[in-house]
Amino acid sequence: VHLSPGGSSDMQFPLRALMQKEGVVTGSLLRPLPLAEKAVIAAALADNVWPRLGTQIRPVISCTLPLGQAAQAHQRLEEGDVAGKIVLLPQS
Repeated sequence: VHLSPGGSSDMQFPLRALMQKEGVVTGSLLRPLPLAEKAVIAAALADNVWPRLGTQIRPVISCTLPLGQAAQAHQRLEEGDVAGKIVLLPQS
């Protein structure tokens, strides 16, 4: 979900890669909405989304690697066959 284009309304991305991963782009512009309507949206997020983060809504973790293997993690991401997040663990 993309909520605001920031300083530019132009956005470029590799469409083929998005389609291969069956991704969906959706967005909304909140800036032109009245403040009262933005407050309703913020309250709905606080009530319905934030409490679920980390419990019902969790990231998919593909693998965990030691921080020293960050280069290998980037290589996996660049190869494009990672489904989920790669978590780098601090070394003790």
